[in-house]
Amino acid sequence: MRAPGILGLVPARNRRLPRDLSWPLTPSDIRAALGEQVADAADVSFVDQPRGDGTLLHVEWTPPISSNYGSGIHPALWYSVSIRVAPLPSTERAAARSILREHALPELAAWIRAAQRAPEAWTLTRHSRSWRTAGSTAVCTDDRQPYR
Repeated sequence: MRAPGILGLVPARNRRLPRDLSWPLTPSDIRAALGEQVADAADVSFVDQPRGDGTLLHVEWTPPISSNYGSGIHPALWYSVSIRVAPLPSTERAAARSILREHALPELAAWIRAAQRAPEAWTLTRHSRSWRTAGSTAVCTDDRQPYR
């Protein structure tokens, strides 16, 4: 059985970040969007550095990857999702939070549900989706492709 995610363990304002940066989402935002069971199973982390491409929210599917040399992913993490939240300038936090809660979080929840029900061929490879804000909406990209 997989260890529970870290939701609830990272405060919204953590001094790991410089004073001019903030995370646009809180653990509570993610838990509310995903539901308790999915949120507890997800590996959620809040990264320290803004992403160069403006990504604020990223989810990745972990397929079964093994190695003969001990560098594979532990089987407890196979068929799971990792969620990363990146910081942005504090002055942009309120607007970004509203946009992500309205657009990206429902899409995140749907993406995870679809991943959990996906055909075996899909689940055997790594997949991801990322979101950033664009004006008054959120745009996404799949599998680390550039935003359009």
